Amino acid sequence: MNFILHRDKAHTKSAALYTGVTETEATLLAAPIPGAAHIGNPMQLKNPILGLCQQSTFMLSAAKVDQCPDDEGFEVAFAGRSNAGKSSALNTLTHASLARTSKTPGRTQLLNFFKLDDERRLVDLPGYGYAKVPIPLKQHWQRHLEAYLGGRESLKGLILMMDIRHPMTDFDLLMLDWAVAAGMPMHILLTKADKLTYGAAKNTLLKVQSEIRKGWGDAVTIQLFSAPKRMGLEDAYTVLANWMELPDKGADEVTG
Repeated sequence: MNFILHRDKAHTKSAALYTGVTETEATLLAAPIPGAAHIGNPMQLKNPILGLCQQSTFMLSAAKVDQCPDDEGFEVAFAGRSNAGKSSALNTLTHASLARTSKTPGRTQLLNFFKLDDERRLVDLPGYGYAKVPIPLKQHWQRHLEAYLGGRESLKGLILMMDIRHPMTDFDLLMLDWAVAAGMPMHILLTKADKLTYGAAKNTLLKVQSEIRKGWGDAVTIQLFSAPKRMGLEDAYTVLANWMELPDKGADEVTG
């Protein structure tokens, strides 16, 4: 199941791939991505990414990389192990039912693109690791995810979902390896944070954060997230706005 990704750029490296995602709650405690906006700004709800997410629309589904939209502008991809809450997180961030949710994990079998504006897109990647998905289909996902993640020039960052009750799976570790080696910004949502008490969720956050810093440095950020409780939205919006090069207008108003 381990395979190698190669980014087709001179400055990037190769590493192994692909991992699970989660939705939980708010407080970003990991070291910020270089140049990232401050997480926790009380004016974040005025962040322009909010309006773009609320008006997002389905664009297209791609079974192969050559079916993707033109490789230009800004894309942020959402990745995660099946049943980590990826579709629920996407739907909560966009205030819509863009991503298909199902009681059967692993239903997302295509790269699904959602348009924010003429230059910016969100991408829902296939859920990974669900045992009931046929082996040939898994192999198909692997080939095309490798091609997408390894060569997509417009990909600006990766949101990785980890179920807070089952973080740091083998798939998650592989994705962390790839992102850090390739120089790809990564932000982790510890999803389903509402399934734990606040104290237990915070302890898990600190534990995972410490493990990531020891193994992968300070380039990866992490937060709690919960789709049903709508926890962690502001922090996630700020990360998206930074990667998509949208100014935090609320911050400007505070200082102006």
